[in-house]
Amino acid sequence: PPVTKPVEPGFKRFRLFDTIRCHLYMTFWWIVKMGEIRCTVTVISKLFKALDAAVIARNPGWQVMAQVSLGEFLASPDKDTYGAVNAKRVDFALMDPESRVTHAIEYQGTGHHQGTAAARDAVKKEALRKAGIGYHEVVAGHSTAGELRRLVERLVPREPNLFDCSPTE
Repeated sequence: PPVTKPVEPGFKRFRLFDTIRCHLYMTFWWIVKMGEIRCTVTVISKLFKALDAAVIARNPGWQVMAQVSLGEFLASPDKDTYGAVNAKRVDFALMDPESRVTHAIEYQGTGHHQGTAAARDAVKKEALRKAGIGYHEVVAGHSTAGELRRLVERLVPREPNLFDCSPTE
C-alpha cells in the first residue's frame, strides 16, 4: 500500500481560508477597478504640513510621520497584546533623531466622538502610556496655529546651536 504523510489537523481549514481570502481580495480589486478613485487634500494633510514645518523649524533632526500604525513603533512579546494595537493608527507621530517615536498627536475632528471612537482612543492611550510615549490632542475649531506651535515647543527640544558661545546657567 502507498505510504501517506499525515496531514496536520488545521491544514485543510487554512487552505480553505486562503482560498476565501483570495476571492475576497479579487472582489476588492474588481470594485476598485470599476469604481472611481481620486486624490484629495484632507484636513489631516493640511495639519501635517503645518506640524511638519513647526517641528523642522524647532529641530531639523526630528520628523513627523502621518497616519502611522501603532504596530510600526510598539512591540509586545504577547501576541494578543500586539494584535490589540497593531492596526490602530495615530494621526501623527513625532520621531526624535534616533528614530524613536516620543509623542503621538491625534486630530479630533468634528465627527470624531461618534460610535466606538472613545473605546478605540482608550486602547491607543493605554498602549502609548505603557510605552512611555506622550499622547496629545489637537481639537478641530479650538486649536490655532499659535497653539500648534506652542505644543511643538513643549514637545520638541530646540536644536543645540554649536556656535553659541554665550554662558549657560
